[in-house]
Amino acid sequence: MSAQQQPARGYSSWPKDALRITFGLIWAVDATFKWLPGFRDGYLSTIMGIRDGQPGWLRWWFDFWINLQHPAITFFWALVATTETLIAIALITGFARKSAYIAASVFSLLIWSTAEGFGGPYTAGASDVGTSIIYAIVFAGLLALSYYTGPSRFTADFYLEKKFTWWWRLAELRRPASSQATPAEAADQADETLTHSA
Repeated sequence: MSAQQQPARGYSSWPKDALRITFGLIWAVDATFKWLPGFRDGYLSTIMGIRDGQPGWLRWWFDFWINLQHPAITFFWALVATTETLIAIALITGFARKSAYIAASVFSLLIWSTAEGFGGPYTAGASDVGTSIIYAIVFAGLLALSYYTGPSRFTADFYLEKKFTWWWRLAELRRPASSQATPAEAADQADETLTHSA
């Protein structure tokens, strides 16, 4: 068997799935908090408070988001809570993983750059860079793991890819390898090869 004919080395996917599901449960807890009255009532004031601690040259960014959301606070609060809920569901079920990881990474960066004030202000007493930037990095890591380990049967995507040939575009970074031939098909192919070579 030539190097090109040899099957690609398989990787166990359960550590990747365990990380994905655990991360999804963390997002589910986070999403639950977003539906509570405390988050809703303090939604805009949180961003306004973050703006007050930023350098003058950066205030325009926070003013933009405050002015955008102020007329429709309820809509934007519900949008954030719904988005976090959908991210949690996508992570736990393994639904449209590639699309979900990319969208969630962008969402995390948006939260980091607004509600978390880029992790700043970076003054004496600052202790961390914010959690959402770390979330974005975890999503990038999950995307990389998906690329190297391939599809996992512990995901909704695994079954959707069997039903819809185009679904892999939403779920995978590369097209999954075609399924291996059954023993009967392999025997038939071997017989045909022997017949042609005889």
